[in-house]
Amino acid sequence: MDSILNFLAGGILQLSWWQVIIVTLILTHITIAAVTIFLHRSQTHRGLDLHPIVSHFFRAWLWLTTGMVTKHWVAIHRKHHAKCEKEGDPHSPIVYGIETVMWKGAELYREEAANEETLKRYGHGTPNDWLENKLYSRHTALGIMITLVIDVLLFGAAGLAVWAVQMAWIPFWAAGVVNGIGHYIGYRNFSSPDSSTNLFPIGIIIGGEELHNNHHAYGTSAKFSSKWYEFDIGWMYIKILSFMRLATVRKVAPKLKLEQKTGQVTEKTLQGVITHRYEIMTRYADMLKHAAQAEIERLKGVKDHLSEQQASLLKAVSSRITQAEQALKPTEKEELEKVLSQHNVLATLLNMREDLTRVWASSTASSEQLLQDLQAWCQRAQQSGIQSLEQFALRLRRYAA
Repeated sequence: MDSILNFLAGGILQLSWWQVIIVTLILTHITIAAVTIFLHRSQTHRGLDLHPIVSHFFRAWLWLTTGMVTKHWVAIHRKHHAKCEKEGDPHSPIVYGIETVMWKGAELYREEAANEETLKRYGHGTPNDWLENKLYSRHTALGIMITLVIDVLLFGAAGLAVWAVQMAWIPFWAAGVVNGIGHYIGYRNFSSPDSSTNLFPIGIIIGGEELHNNHHAYGTSAKFSSKWYEFDIGWMYIKILSFMRLATVRKVAPKLKLEQKTGQVTEKTLQGVITHRYEIMTRYADMLKHAAQAEIERLKGVKDHLSEQQASLLKAVSSRITQAEQALKPTEKEELEKVLSQHNVLATLLNMREDLTRVWASSTASSEQLLQDLQAWCQRAQQSGIQSLEQFALRLRRYAA
């Protein structure tokens, strides 16, 4: 009787409560690594290739700990990038609201996984072998039930709690935190055409997925960290696997290269501008912020020219100037348009920003036309009479692919 009670209390391992917590964190971290390395960086974006042994380990682990089907996850995430923060995005807080995505992200995932059109259009290139068709995708509940049995055998009654945490880990951190908060609050290194943010500069808890804005700027990069102070533990694991010849990195974000001297705008310049467009837009956003502040200071010096209400409004919209259009509320757009109509410098800078984005946003223009457009933009910027814009155009001429 005592042996039965001991088994129920601590299972085969007979661990203390703090040891159970440590083991649980290790198990859930392996699941996070499987999601970010296998599902996200390898299967979805093809940023790296994994050795079959590693690839199948991750597939089996995810089947046991999440019940997720590779094709479903890949298709939904690819659709998120294709429709980001627009109608059709499977889990955008801009579309559904932050509370819905944060707390009902798993439900949104299941709804989209049942969409056959999504799977057909975006789920190509995923595993299609016997194990996938006959076991992993057909019997998704079997894996998590096996894990439940194993947890109870290993940890006794505490195994129920261990299993519950394992089942909730990905829905909370991935579906809720990354998809929700990662498009709501945080800092941005790149002015990508969405509201993606970096949650923390140290990416350990979610395997580097904390650096979400970096990922949206360079979606196919196997490395998510960008600044010197950022750490991507998922990339560290990839480097270890590469050293062991168990992974091959295919793509990483390009390093910024500037020519020593300002020259003519050439095809090489065009390629550099397109490659580093989000870094360029980040610098442009900083220029807009400084211009808005300078306008406030200038008008303060003109007697009776800037009322307290006008100053408050100009200061309030200065941050909105740098945001993606879809992230602004209708009332915020109206306030922004009102301010811009009264301040020519800000209006010019915003119009020039829109014209610059057309250089890489056009899907029909030829390279020759895009080169002419970039040359014309630089010429207009240098003739604008706005010193910051003139300096920006000079720097733009130094970009190289």
